Amino acid sequence: MSNENKMTRRQAVAGLGTTLAAVVAAPALGNTTNNTMEAKPLEDPTTKYPKPPFMEQSQPWPGLASKMNPRPDHGETSYKGSGRLKGRRALITGGDSGMGRAAAIAYAREGADVAINYLPAEEQDAQEVIALMKKEGVKAVAIPGDLRDENFCKRMVDEAVKQLGGLDILVNNAARQQTRKTILDVSSEDFDATMKTNIYAPFWTIKAAMPHLKPGSAIIGTTSEQAYDPSPDLYDYAQTKAATMNYVKSLAKQLAPKGIRVNGVAPGPIWTPLQVSGGATMEKLKQFGGQTPMGRPGQPAELASIYVQLAAADASYATGQVYGSAGGGGQP
Repeated sequence: MSNENKMTRRQAVAGLGTTLAAVVAAPALGNTTNNTMEAKPLEDPTTKYPKPPFMEQSQPWPGLASKMNPRPDHGETSYKGSGRLKGRRALITGGDSGMGRAAAIAYAREGADVAINYLPAEEQDAQEVIALMKKEGVKAVAIPGDLRDENFCKRMVDEAVKQLGGLDILVNNAARQQTRKTILDVSSEDFDATMKTNIYAPFWTIKAAMPHLKPGSAIIGTTSEQAYDPSPDLYDYAQTKAATMNYVKSLAKQLAPKGIRVNGVAPGPIWTPLQVSGGATMEKLKQFGGQTPMGRPGQPAELASIYVQLAAADASYATGQVYGSAGGGGQP
C-alpha cells in the first residue's frame, strides 16, 4: 500500500470524524441558540428568607397560613412549572398550607390535576390554593373533612378518583403536632388524635387508594427530622414520624413488584401553621430555625421540587427513599 493511499484514508477518517462531531454538536448548539429562558442570578440561601427572632403569635389548632407573620412562601409566585406531571392525577392531604400546599401549587404548574384535603376550619387557606391551581387550567378539587374518621378517608379517595378521573399520585402530608413538656402532659385524647391523624389516616387512605393505583403511580409520605432526632417535647408527634419513615420503606418493598413507588420527604424546621397552633413553645417559636447551620427555618416552597421529583416519571428507580431538607441538619 502506497503512502499516498494511506494519507487519503487518514484524511477520509478525519473528515468523517469531523462530520460526526458536527452532527452531535448541532442539537446542543441549536438548543443554546433557541433557549429563551433567562439565567437567574445566584441566591444566598442563608439570606433568602426571614431569620429569627420572630414575633410572638399563636392560633387555635390547626392554624391558618394566611394569618402568620411573616406569611409562609409556598411558591405562590416563585414556582415555575415545565409540564413534568402533565396528565397526572394527585390527591394531597393537608393541601391547604405547609408542604401540602407547596406540593399542590407545584403539581398544578407541572400540569397535574389535583385534589386537596383539609379540615373545614382551614377553608380560607384551601380556597386560595384552589384558585391558584385553577389559574393553571387544571382540575382543582377541594375535599374538606377529618382524616381521623376511617369512613371519611375512604370517601375522600372515592371523591378524588371520581372528580379527577383516576389517581396516579398520593401524598400523605396532613399531620397533627402539639408540644407537651413531659409525657405526663400528653393526655390519652391528645395521643389518640395525633396517632389517628399521622398514622391511621395514611393507612386508611393508602388502602382505599390501592385499587386505583397502576404501575407508574407514586405514594409520598411526609416524615420529619423528628424521626431521626426527636425533640423531648414532641413525644407523640416524633414517634409518628418515625413510623411514617418506616412505612415508606416497608411499603416500597411490598409495592415495587407492582411498579408503584413509595418515598418520603423529611423536612427540618419549616415555617408552617403547625408551629403557631401549638406545635412549638413561644420561646422556641421566636427562635425557630435559628439552630440550623443556615440560621433560619425553611419555607414550604423550598421543598416543592422534591415532591415533584418523587412523583415524576424520571425518578422511576427511586423507591423506599427518604429525601431530607433541613438547612444543614437532619440525617436522611
